[in-house]
Formats: sequence, C-alpha cells, structure tokens
Amino acid sequence: MMVNKVLERLKIDRLNQMQLETLAASKKGQDVLLLAPTGSGKTLGFLLPLLNNLDPAIVGVQALVLVPSRELALQIEMVFRQMGTGFKVNCCYGGHPVKTERNNFEQPPAVLIGTPGRIAYHLRHENFDESGITTLVLDEFDKALEFGFQEDMSYIIRKLLSLKQRLLTSATSMEEIPGFTGIDQPVEVNFLKDVAAAPDLELKKVNTTAADKLDTLLRLICKIGDKRTLIFCNHRETVDRISDLLIDQDLAHDIFHGGMEQDERERALLKFRNGSIKILITTDLASRGLDIPEVECIIHYQLPYTEDAFLHRNGRTARMNAKGTAYLVIAEDEKYPFLKTDIKTEELKGNFQLPKDSEWQTLYIAAGKKDKVNKIDIVGLLLKKGGLQKDEVGLIEVKDQVSYVAVKRSLVNPVLRALANEKIKNKKVKIEIAM
Repeated sequence: MMVNKVLERLKIDRLNQMQLETLAASKKGQDVLLLAPTGSGKTLGFLLPLLNNLDPAIVGVQALVLVPSRELALQIEMVFRQMGTGFKVNCCYGGHPVKTERNNFEQPPAVLIGTPGRIAYHLRHENFDESGITTLVLDEFDKALEFGFQEDMSYIIRKLLSLKQRLLTSATSMEEIPGFTGIDQPVEVNFLKDVAAAPDLELKKVNTTAADKLDTLLRLICKIGDKRTLIFCNHRETVDRISDLLIDQDLAHDIFHGGMEQDERERALLKFRNGSIKILITTDLASRGLDIPEVECIIHYQLPYTEDAFLHRNGRTARMNAKGTAYLVIAEDEKYPFLKTDIKTEELKGNFQLPKDSEWQTLYIAAGKKDKVNKIDIVGLLLKKGGLQKDEVGLIEVKDQVSYVAVKRSLVNPVLRALANEKIKNKKVKIEIAM
C-alpha cells in the first residue's frame, strides 16, 4: 500500500524524520531498535514497516504486536483500522472476554495486538496458529519489563519459529537488549536526544503548603479554565480524594488508575478524547503509551520520584512540537533534586470562576461490531432520526458490544427523546448518557 494513501486516511501531511528513518531501516530486512520519546509518533513508525511485511494472499496471523497495557493495545488497533489497509486486526487483553477473542480467531486477523499475559494464554490453549507470524513488534518494551512481563514475552517469542523481523520500541535508552527477544545486531534508530522532537513545554511552579494543597489545586483548575487538563498523582487514594473535591464543586471530570475496572478506564479515556470532559485525574498509568490528543495543561499535584517519570508525564502535552504548560504544585517542604531552580512561579491572585461543562456529552449505545454496527450507521441514526446536523455529532467509537458518540450537550435530551423507539440494524437498542 502506498504510504501517501495511509497518510491521507490519517489526515497527516507527511511522515516525520523518525518515522522516515524507521521505515528505511526496516527495508534492510534486519531487526530494528527504535528509541524515541513519548509523543513522537512511534505507533505509525512501526505500523508502516509491519504493513510492508504483510501478504494479502496469506490467511492467518502474520504480525504480532506485544504491548504492556490494554489501553495501548486498543490505541494501536484504532490507528491500524484508521489506516484502511484492508487487513483484519484484532486485540487481546486482560479484562476482555476470552470467548469473544476465541471467536475472532475463527477468521484469524493478519495483525494481532495484545498484552503478553493474554497472548501467552491463547498460545497455551492453542487458540490461534502462530506458525505464520513473520513480524514481531515489542512496543514500549522498557515498560513491559517494568510491569514484569518478561516470562510471558520469553514464552511467546520461543513459540514464534517463523520470525523474519523484530521491531523493538522504547522510550528510554537500553544498555543491552535481553537475549530472550532474539534481537541481534539491530539497526538502531535513536531519537531520544533529538532536539527537534522536544516539546515546546513551559514549566510553572505553584507554591503552597501541605494543608492548603487541595484548595490551591482547585484555584489553579479555575484559573486554567476550560483547557484540556491532566492531573497527575502518585497514588490512587489521592486521585479519589481530588475527585471527591471536584464532585463537591459539581465540576465535570473523570479518573483513571489501575484500581478501576477495565471498561471504566476505557470510558474515562474515551470521554477525555472526545472532549466530553476536560479534566482527567490519573496516576502514572496515563503517562505513557496512550494517545490523548491536544492536552494543553498538565498539573503535577504530586511530583513523581524520578526525572524519567517526570519527563514521561510531561510527554502527554506539547506532543509533536505543539505547545503546552506543566504546573508543579509544590509545598514548602517538598524537594525534588531533578527540578531546575529557575522555574517561573504561577501566582493565583484574583477571583476565578469554576470552569463550565464541556459543550459535548457522550451517549452510550448498546450495540457494537458484533451487531454489525459501524460509525456510518450511528451517524445516519443521529442525523435522520435524531434531527442533528453533522457539526453537532463528535467523535464516535465502536467497540465489540457497545458504541459511544459525542453529541452537543444542549441537544442530548431532545436526541434521546427522538431516538427512544428507534432501531439500529432492525434491532431496538438502549441509548443513554454514558456515566
């Protein structure tokens, strides 16, 4: 497939330098080690080489992408679908019904994306034929090791006897690549020290006391206003405490951490992506690998313990040379050796109003891919039966069993009334506000 067609579908003008070099390196046929910072476009960097290795005449899994988190797996699947290649892609991860994944293997995908634990499970139960896999991608490999996936990855790689090319990506430099990967003398594409890829990020310090920290945070949120904002904490309990504060203020937001159910986490990210909520409170779980577009502000309510973690958090904003601001909420007794001493101080003097709710709200539709429902069906329903105009419908995401769509908040109740007895694909389905 021509790269130009893919870029056109993704609405991208051209590949960046890192993507160009990765594509060129992969054409040599050797293994590739891609070192690049968060937000630099690594996903497309490895998907294009992977695409070049696929053969439309072959039935079965040809490429495997291993990732450390469910959210990253879903993000890569979404990008691959948007590329419009004609090749089938499926996703496997913990928290997703095993039965659904097994059924998907009855007509196997050309590209399989998944977390090491779930892919290892399917291999042990012989749920798919791995003998045709010629391309392996180990994405966010450093994070996968950190999460303790070495044993599962080692088992999976030992089972792949037909591999011709391995691509490993990492957001941190590696002194050596573990032997179990089978990667030997790879072509290295290193953009970790590339100045051009550095985000245009402004750091601002917000001074406070330990006792006033929550109040300071609320004033900062009000000063920032309706910009899309990530609030980072070190602990789940802190995320929940801040959430309670915002609930008391009737301030729309969502939370994201490892203690939540998978569908809750997916829904929180989805609403943040489509603009239904502008504030997401999270742990470092959201600091890497997730495609969260146009984050304008980051608030470090609690700073991480290492500079590396600090940089990854900041990589959520100012992506691909855009501008962004990171606010550091620091009490007088908190010391962080990795911080520079010349960070500007942000004053919170004056009166600030609570930010207004987003103009968008997310609707839940109890039908998805398994019901043969697609985005065109949903748009048709909302325009023809719901009475909406095109610009009153936002981002649509269709999952296996459910779908979500952003609609102008002021029109949600009339739309729900208009669709109360309507059908999709000749089937009446529940449509309601996504909680």
